[in-house]
Amino acid sequence: MSQLIISVSGLRGVVGESLTPEIAIRYIAAFAEELPPGPVVVTRDGRHTGPLLEAAVQSALMAMGRVCYDAGIAATPTTGVLVRQLKAAGGIQISASHNPPEYNGIKLFDSAGRVIPAAAGQKVIDRFHAGEPRWKLFDELSQCEVVDDTISAHLGLVLATSNVERIKRRKYRVLVDANHGSGSVLAVPLLETLGCEVIVLGDKPDGLFSHPPEPTSENLQSVLAKVTETKADIGFCQDPDADRLAIIDETGQYIGEELTLALVADHVLRKTPGPVVTNCSTSRMTQDIAEKYGVPFFRSKVGEANVVDLMLAEKAVLGGEGNGGVIDPRVGLVRDSFVGMALVLDAMAAREMSVSELVAELPRYAIHKAKVSLPPEKIAASFTALEKHFADAKSDYLDGLRLDWPHKWLLIRGSNTEPIVRIFAEAPTADEAKRLCDEAEKVFQ
Repeated sequence: MSQLIISVSGLRGVVGESLTPEIAIRYIAAFAEELPPGPVVVTRDGRHTGPLLEAAVQSALMAMGRVCYDAGIAATPTTGVLVRQLKAAGGIQISASHNPPEYNGIKLFDSAGRVIPAAAGQKVIDRFHAGEPRWKLFDELSQCEVVDDTISAHLGLVLATSNVERIKRRKYRVLVDANHGSGSVLAVPLLETLGCEVIVLGDKPDGLFSHPPEPTSENLQSVLAKVTETKADIGFCQDPDADRLAIIDETGQYIGEELTLALVADHVLRKTPGPVVTNCSTSRMTQDIAEKYGVPFFRSKVGEANVVDLMLAEKAVLGGEGNGGVIDPRVGLVRDSFVGMALVLDAMAAREMSVSELVAELPRYAIHKAKVSLPPEKIAASFTALEKHFADAKSDYLDGLRLDWPHKWLLIRGSNTEPIVRIFAEAPTADEAKRLCDEAEKVFQ
């Protein structure tokens, strides 16, 4: 059996093996017991196992006496907006994000429409492991109500971030690869409202992915040529729950997920200077941009909830992660591919430049990733050895061990689910980033 992956923000696993209807029911019951009074929004990302888990989740909520708002297929950031719009006590998105088709999962939201913070998530885990839920009696059960309009509120918030008329005048041709996830539900009306000619790949949200769901360069090879074939001005590629955005430029070049946040940060800070937050495994491009505009930059632990916590504490105007996840507090406290689309198009229109020209202005780095098998009990000693080996670097134990030099960095983190450590390195060139990883690996041997 595959392992159930459970964290403070939710869980995921292979449906029928580690993730069963029984597991989903018990987990949602634990979540419901931890929430304040009020209804709960439920959405899903389009995977073919979604209806099965949706039925289990809704049954659990009703059995706990919670009104369930059924919003059907929707993106993860839309879920956050709906929680606030409907004044719900919380929200549940049924999604395994970028995992393969056999996986599905559950992501939890609090009443602020954000992924629940670590402390609240740990309480759900503890209650889930503690035992049987306290089900309501027959006369205390609740019901499920269908939400008819799931996108208008989110659409309005995204449009408000940009100069709609300016974008409309450009009449951009945009290719969107929704890859049969939930992204097309909002992407198409958003881009059409922005006056774009829209070409959609995988618009039916049935989870029958045309390529592996994580929007990496390797997985998007079939999409690259379609951007040039259709003479699109830009290609937008989403993961199944549409919280991440990768970009292809007008020449068919994959510019990736890391550059999504950097492009948006440069555009936002030109108009609205203010603090910026990323996590500690995100490219330093965004840090360089923050320094260019003279605004404070902050780095959080890995994880969306940690980024949001620090954004709130520092009153950030923008945050996000290098996986293509832009968080704009004007829209919500959730990674949002749609706000990424709107702001990149707004940047292109404002400066009358192509996306490749905008990218050419950004600082450039290369990231390399590796992993090493290592039992958890040996991690601390390995960190000490790494610090000694890289004595000229600045050490930071915020999340694992991060070693910083003026224009490069190395991050080593233990996995929460496997006896391995993951190694991330960034440097001005791909060769130098790989050399950093290789040198770190030798310390473990």
